[in-house]
Amino acid sequence: MTVDQAGPDMATYQEGEPDALDSLGRWTLRPGVSVTVLPHGVHLRGWITSVTLEGGAGLPMLWGRLAEALAGDGGAELAQAAVAGSPLRAALVTVIGQLHDHDLLVERPAGENGDAAGQWLGAVADRPAEAAVALIRNRVRVLAARPDGPLARAAARALDRAGIRAATAEAADLPDGQVLLVAAGPGESPLAAEQDAEERAVVVGLRPGVGFVTPVGNARQARADADGLADRLRRREALGGAEHPGLPALLASSAAQRLVCAVAGLRDPSAEAGDARLIPGLPAALVAEREPLRGEYRTWVGPVLVDADRVRPRADVRTLAEALARIPVLTDRLAGVLDEPDPGALPQLPAALVRSSVGGEVLVSGSARADLARLEAICRAAELLLGKGESGLEGEGGPVVGAGAVHARGRALRRAGAVQQRDTRSGDTTGPFGGAAPVPWSPEPGRHPQALHWWSVLVRRLGVDADVAVSRLDTVGGGTVFHAEVQVQVQGPTATGGVLGTAVEASADDAVAFAALSAVVEVQAAADAPHARHLVTPSGAVASLARPEATAPWEDAGWTTAWLAESAAREPELQEALAALTGWSPQPWEPPADAHADVRALWSALRQCGFSVLSARPGHRTHPTLTEGSR
Repeated sequence: MTVDQAGPDMATYQEGEPDALDSLGRWTLRPGVSVTVLPHGVHLRGWITSVTLEGGAGLPMLWGRLAEALAGDGGAELAQAAVAGSPLRAALVTVIGQLHDHDLLVERPAGENGDAAGQWLGAVADRPAEAAVALIRNRVRVLAARPDGPLARAAARALDRAGIRAATAEAADLPDGQVLLVAAGPGESPLAAEQDAEERAVVVGLRPGVGFVTPVGNARQARADADGLADRLRRREALGGAEHPGLPALLASSAAQRLVCAVAGLRDPSAEAGDARLIPGLPAALVAEREPLRGEYRTWVGPVLVDADRVRPRADVRTLAEALARIPVLTDRLAGVLDEPDPGALPQLPAALVRSSVGGEVLVSGSARADLARLEAICRAAELLLGKGESGLEGEGGPVVGAGAVHARGRALRRAGAVQQRDTRSGDTTGPFGGAAPVPWSPEPGRHPQALHWWSVLVRRLGVDADVAVSRLDTVGGGTVFHAEVQVQVQGPTATGGVLGTAVEASADDAVAFAALSAVVEVQAAADAPHARHLVTPSGAVASLARPEATAPWEDAGWTTAWLAESAAREPELQEALAALTGWSPQPWEPPADAHADVRALWSALRQCGFSVLSARPGHRTHPTLTEGSR
């Protein structure tokens, strides 16, 4: 900030009322704030904030007077020397305001406290005195199956150094390699605190080559998180070799820091990291590895939810950016529940392809863009795993996953609409269905640019001799749905005949565009990923997420962003028409009581990340042509 820009208008006080200079005696610079004097200003660096103040050549001198006041009498003499309404006082008030805005000032302590804990709290706490009292009043029980082990001893030492009393005790029910830290206030027993939802606890775990620190919660939540983390990290254990001597110290000190911050009312250390990969509102676990020695906070969506802040429903994903930000959480290499979709060596033009693994089988997903393909891959992989091994839930008969309720509902209704079209051909027209009427379609001028583009890619660039059949599916209520099906006319080297792609959309051009794009994905996958077991093709359901807030002036209907924005505008009416067409509305799905633990863990992780899981239409099993092809 340039201080010489400050003027009397920047002062928010009224004439005769106390200003920031009058109240300066209550404040002092935080411990640890370093100051660098510049030729025409000053730079201050605190714990996690910094500010540079620039002005005239007199600003360093002004700062010197202010620094003396902060370190000494609190500015009584300075307040008398700077007359109210003068430029000098306005400049001082402006500088003091910037120090407050950047959290570089702290209230003066009632007494001198020069120990390490006091200095640390002064540097980071909003109210250091209250935080120090909280640490003094609380005590922590360090529980472990081996209380004399290096992990338990290191945790107790770290707590002692932070100014909180710690006592070590044996807990035979804890797994070997885990230490439970439970904090209790005056008159409370840390042992009884395991049953108290209001108490704070954290578990630190150490396995060969890897370890973790759970989020802070009550003891039951912390132990449940520890069991979940230990289970997911088991595949990362590095058996054999000497343990790095720094790994237990890293984990134990991190666990102690998290608990001390919770007791003292400080922000959790994960919030200090400034890691954009961490999802706001979701807990973070610290995961550390031996080779190389490092620890990182990772968003943790555990399978068991106990604490009230963990049980409450999460808001649905509403934008593509939110959905993409949660994919790394679900696919985290250490703590995730799904394999990460990756382009690898697959082609990205004309359509973008990504590959992932589902239960040891290869899944390939394609779309107009790689980010859209990744999202489709995540949704389909989750569907396959949620329905695996359950009678009636395998294949397309299983639950439907989407990034939020609108996306999931669009996927489920399009799947049901494809079933309706298939049943119409077989003579089954039960439900509020008015029949299917053929709609002529040809790639002529005036058609939507995206339909023309993907049709041209299919028949000209890829050389597929294909034809498209479009039908209008009318409901009794008057809603209109279009179904397009791309069929190969002549068998070629990359196409084996039959249906290449289908789509159910709100307009004939949209249906042709997505059906042709699906056919392009099918042809590319046959050539570049012939061993893929599952193929996921795109649909317009993703448009509701991918719609941008604004499009650039040059982005006409030929651009993917503008096309998806158009499709998103038609999505609500399409979903209503599909619900009327099928006589069915998707409902939330939950795993059955006897479902495998992995299924429940995946379902819980999806819900915590704002994804929706809906039931498929009962009584129908669709052919794998709308969203997936088995290969």
